[in-house]
Amino acid sequence: MSSVSLRSIPKDKSVFANNRRSSAGESVIRSMMSFKLKLQVILLSVATAGLFLVAHFSDLSQLQFQDLCACDTCMSENRGLLSGRLNRSVELVLSSKTNLSEEAFRWWKHLMNEQRDLEFFKKTVHKLFKIFPHTPKLRKQSPDTCRTCAVVGNSANLKGSHYGPLIDYQDVVIRMNFAKTKGYEEDVGNKTTYHVMYPESAMDLHNSTHLVFFPFKIMDLEWLIKAFTTGYYRIYYMPLKTRIRANKDLVMVINPAFMKYSHEIWLENEGAYPSTGFMTLIFALHICDEVHVFGFGADSDGNWSHYFEVLTKKDLKTGEHPGDREYDIIQKLAEEKTVKFYKGS
Repeated sequence: MSSVSLRSIPKDKSVFANNRRSSAGESVIRSMMSFKLKLQVILLSVATAGLFLVAHFSDLSQLQFQDLCACDTCMSENRGLLSGRLNRSVELVLSSKTNLSEEAFRWWKHLMNEQRDLEFFKKTVHKLFKIFPHTPKLRKQSPDTCRTCAVVGNSANLKGSHYGPLIDYQDVVIRMNFAKTKGYEEDVGNKTTYHVMYPESAMDLHNSTHLVFFPFKIMDLEWLIKAFTTGYYRIYYMPLKTRIRANKDLVMVINPAFMKYSHEIWLENEGAYPSTGFMTLIFALHICDEVHVFGFGADSDGNWSHYFEVLTKKDLKTGEHPGDREYDIIQKLAEEKTVKFYKGS
């Protein structure tokens, strides 16, 4: 039987304990290293996800706030008066698919005490689109273009203004009613893209000019149909053009709902109804990227007269239209840099 040296046998358990602690320490170190590695992986993943989210929301932000036109400022920016009043969901012009509400029709029929009902209105509109485009084309905003427009009123303050070249420089020039250019080119220019009118202010147009028709009663729609076809010969309180020369493919008829919106939202129901000029300005805010306003307001003597007329009646006012209120809104839009307002001489 072999003997075992006492020196080869530990006198206590400290050696075994040390070995176990060494083994345990190595295990802890390995666990800590594994934990650190996992933590680094997690942090790296979080950082990557964070960068992705930042980039993602940055793209969304750019899409959300990206200008809808190439101008310095766009109507889509919704600041000041625009933020509470510009409603792009309003249908500006009638189409064969228009379904005018009873509420809008009731407002419209009271303008001129229209006696016929909504059903008759719809039948008349149906006849309208047997002649004119079913869906008039209105240009939409694009981030690649900046469409500048001149809205040219007929105020006598245009006399001696020398605005003609500046007006004609704009992409679109909108004139209204009896606006004349021949002989007044230096002050008002000679370019016309859209011409706004109603039967009592009708005039012949160049074949390239869009006719923007404002109806105030069903008879106005009947006049428009006959003025382009058989001729209108009904007796009226004032002489009307029996026929009109204009391009029927460029005719668009303003929606009564848009007229109601201009009065209720923009003028807050002040006055009997808006002037044609003011509604034309609101129309421009919807179809243009940059709006330049000329020929609005009274002349230097306070008369609301026209540049192409000789004033015989002094102290001429705006009738049922809230002219002063309309002018104040234009000035406010100009102060907010939504429009550029040229006040004339």
